[in-house]
Amino acid sequence: MPIPAPNLYPDFNIIRLSHVCLNVKDLRASRRFYADTLGLQISHETRTHIYLRAMEERGHHCLILKKSDAPGTVETIAFKTFDEEDLIRAETYFKAKGRPTEWVERPFQGKTLLTSDNIGMPLEFYHKMKRLPSIHQKYLLYKGVKPLRIDHFNCFSSDVDASVAFYNDFGFRVTEYTEDEKSKRLWAAWMHRKGGVHDIAFTNGTGPRLHHLAFWCPTPLNIIDLLDLMATTGYIDNIERGPGRHGISNAFFLYILDPDGHRTEIYCSDYQTVDPDLAPIKWDLRDPQRQTLWGAPAPESWFKHGSSFDGVKTKESDMTATPIIAP
Repeated sequence: MPIPAPNLYPDFNIIRLSHVCLNVKDLRASRRFYADTLGLQISHETRTHIYLRAMEERGHHCLILKKSDAPGTVETIAFKTFDEEDLIRAETYFKAKGRPTEWVERPFQGKTLLTSDNIGMPLEFYHKMKRLPSIHQKYLLYKGVKPLRIDHFNCFSSDVDASVAFYNDFGFRVTEYTEDEKSKRLWAAWMHRKGGVHDIAFTNGTGPRLHHLAFWCPTPLNIIDLLDLMATTGYIDNIERGPGRHGISNAFFLYILDPDGHRTEIYCSDYQTVDPDLAPIKWDLRDPQRQTLWGAPAPESWFKHGSSFDGVKTKESDMTATPIIAP
């Protein structure tokens, strides 16, 4: 199935991805992982929630950790709109698509729309978030992998073609994609709003589930530093894949698992995609350099493990094509 032509004038305007809320079992253990080890900064914490941001970010949070009876699941993923009027237009848009819409209260955010996409994944849209003082140049605070900003979400979809068509219609543009040459169906696709390789990506599999969230770090050497730190502070079993360089996106990467099994990618060195007429890059599913430019395949867990959305039913994909998997 061909990639749809980009919709350069969507019904409402999304600037970028914003944040995700992860359900966890033990806030203390999650704090130790995300703040003390990775180096995210705590903006606010209560008995039930921890709000964190990365070093470049002026918004109150990019990650929410919520103590829950359903640890290992996800509450929502969220996007920021260009202005308040876009929220009204978004409500009209999703209602017309037959999706549920609800205005919800969220701490540290203004007016917030809760809806869901075509496969049931819960989405939040907002415009205003509490602003915090800049800490970008407070180098005493830098630790762990020195995370600068949240970069993207990757989600499992049982029908990547349908997910791409749905998000394309409200302004996401495809930068790279993987196609099964036999069926001509999409196995994965990378889509953006902010001018990087992706704000959200879709990978074939049982979905909807969150495959991973990703944080941008300054250099590949920061990833090496994090690996040394994790290997000597009790987190060696949390290292799942990498380090390496992706063929898709050209980014340097590392995949790690938090105490509840949520996957995080540490990521840097992709490229700019601002031009609206930028042609998407196509990859064959069986190309060994697609996953890793150096040719090393991903482990089986990378294709099967993900975080379900709390209360959302999943559906298995009927696509039989498979990528190369490490033995």
